Amino acid sequence: MSTSSNLVRIVEVGPRDGLQNEKAVISPSVKVELINRLGHAGLKSIEAGSFVSPKWVPQMAGTSEVLAHMEKIPGVHYPVLVPNQKGLEALFSLSDSSSPSSSSSKLPTDEIAIFTAATDEFSRANTNCSVAESLARLRPVAAVAIAHGLRVRGYVSVVITCPYSGKVDPRKVREVTKELIDMGCYEVSLGDTNGTGTPSTVRRMIEEVASAVPVSKLAGHFHDTYGMAIANVMTALSLGVRTIDSSIGGLGGCPYSPGATGNVATEDVLHAIQAPDSGYEAEGDMNALVDIGFWISEQLGRDNVSRAGKAYRAARLRMERENVKERSNL
Repeated sequence: MSTSSNLVRIVEVGPRDGLQNEKAVISPSVKVELINRLGHAGLKSIEAGSFVSPKWVPQMAGTSEVLAHMEKIPGVHYPVLVPNQKGLEALFSLSDSSSPSSSSSKLPTDEIAIFTAATDEFSRANTNCSVAESLARLRPVAAVAIAHGLRVRGYVSVVITCPYSGKVDPRKVREVTKELIDMGCYEVSLGDTNGTGTPSTVRRMIEEVASAVPVSKLAGHFHDTYGMAIANVMTALSLGVRTIDSSIGGLGGCPYSPGATGNVATEDVLHAIQAPDSGYEAEGDMNALVDIGFWISEQLGRDNVSRAGKAYRAARLRMERENVKERSNL
């Protein structure tokens, strides 16, 4: 792969953000297989789970078991979502490490993700606290994690519209993103949780945030509720964003955003980026990812919503039929 500035990093969120909003609850062993398959398909950053209460998000139960049994492929990051200090302690309990000087190499992952929102209404529905209170809770979490040698990634939800309060002021997104960067996040993912974004609103939001935060520290996280996710991905790339979150097979959504559909599918993002004339590059084996998307969708008893995945599979099946017909005529 080229190391040019047009290399796009894909953060695969299916095993966490995807699964957490699926009705079906799958076993830790299936999650392990999903993560392993994604790693062998060439993805370099794969969300492995979340230390949230299984009482509220039962789909994330078993994260400790997943981290213990999944394959750790060299060069691949396996971030886990840590909502608060209790979640961080749960991660540390998986290691003998107990002092801030300890190396993260003793932990089952080298990265955590923390999250907040751009509106108080969404934050209260999600974590029962305001945005300011959320940020105050996250500062010591980030500080301790960094002291232990962990990378910290931030998420900001509802950067375009909020399901409870409507249109979101881009200036608020800028302020919250800056707070996360200041507390040590190496990158902040900007989430169009409702999927209401369009190229114009996404452009306006990113330009506002980039007035205070280097665009190299921003990532795009788009949901496909209105079919705009790929257009929004390409808009973000045109503004200099080089990290895109996506979910295999278009899994998931957000349990606190009624009506929001799944994340943009990894297969769709890769198809757009790997197109010969796109001007961008990204790592990932499309054929392998198409197979994974259909496999995990079957495990969940749901339809695969990746448009590219369906098209690639249909083309493959058509070619196989033609080959069989050609051999039968010999």
